[in-house]
Amino acid sequence: MNTSNEYFVVDANLHDDLVRRAYLQRGYSEEEAADAARFCHSASRHGIRTHNALKAIHLDDLFGSKVGQWVPGAGIEVLPSRFAAAEIWDGHKKLGQAVAYKAMQRCMELADQFGIGMVSVDNATHYLWGGGYVIDSALKGYIAYTNCTSATSEVVPFGGKTPTMGTNPHSWAFPTQEAVGFPIVIDWATSSVAMGRVQQFAREGRELAPGWAVDAEGKPTTDPNKATALLPFGAHKGYGLGLIDEIYAALIGGSLPSIRGTNRGPANEKRGSTFFFQCIHPDAMRGHDYASARSQSENLKACLKDILGHGNEACILPGQLEAEAAKLTDVHGGLLFTRAEIEGFAHIQQELGEPAWVINNFRSVTL
Repeated sequence: MNTSNEYFVVDANLHDDLVRRAYLQRGYSEEEAADAARFCHSASRHGIRTHNALKAIHLDDLFGSKVGQWVPGAGIEVLPSRFAAAEIWDGHKKLGQAVAYKAMQRCMELADQFGIGMVSVDNATHYLWGGGYVIDSALKGYIAYTNCTSATSEVVPFGGKTPTMGTNPHSWAFPTQEAVGFPIVIDWATSSVAMGRVQQFAREGRELAPGWAVDAEGKPTTDPNKATALLPFGAHKGYGLGLIDEIYAALIGGSLPSIRGTNRGPANEKRGSTFFFQCIHPDAMRGHDYASARSQSENLKACLKDILGHGNEACILPGQLEAEAAKLTDVHGGLLFTRAEIEGFAHIQQELGEPAWVINNFRSVTL
């Protein structure tokens, strides 16, 4: 259990190389392995403990190359579309992180040309933390959005008892660096908590909050080791937001949510996830009647200042914690991990036939 605020500083190159080699060991291409390492680096740098390398490798154990559901080295197929600003891809079960980076890059290219661009991906796998992809785009000046269906269904609809929906995250990011110093990022799973956080709490010996999860009998539990399904956040509101992802998926080509990621159901049903990506160029939204002759960027800054005024100065903006975590990474010269996480990397090193990291070899910091 991480009872203190002690973290250990891991050289980013050491971390990235380990993750890259772990994916190569599992049969992924050099490009896929590099994208996987890039993603895990980004998640750790921004303090996303629920979707770092430990979670990424765990997902590959459960759903990926280890069980044949993901296809290392698969190619992306761009399908016919009559809409110039919208593309439809068949991911052919390629590594989700690699597909997501390419899709978001394509959305930015389309937005440069048409003001807006979108890519829908069928037969996808899992891309982990959607926030990482939209932050990258926002830092380049775009308004970015993504949603996906999770690798499996583990959320009980509001008022129900059986998990038939995924944790189904939504991720938005806005290029607000000039206004507030960092991209505003609204990024969440539509369950009351991500399953990755349940696993983190189990790893660190912590109890779940009431209303987060249920056990195998559908009864509420605060024991992360007994949690088998999650509840939507905000009751009917979170349920509705999670349902959005399932509707997107059904329109793109996703199949029955209740059998996603399993061997259940008819053989002719599909079991993969779907992705949706969208980028908007801010110029495409530029009006011609900003108050007090302000520019678009000046108007954005004035509106955000107003929201955080009037006694609200102590409020934080979504994305602020991620930005502060990234600064801490830069200040301390490496990625920050808890003791439990350092010990968790032993699973990866064992697979590679290497000795586990020794905790005393890493500089500790207290935050």
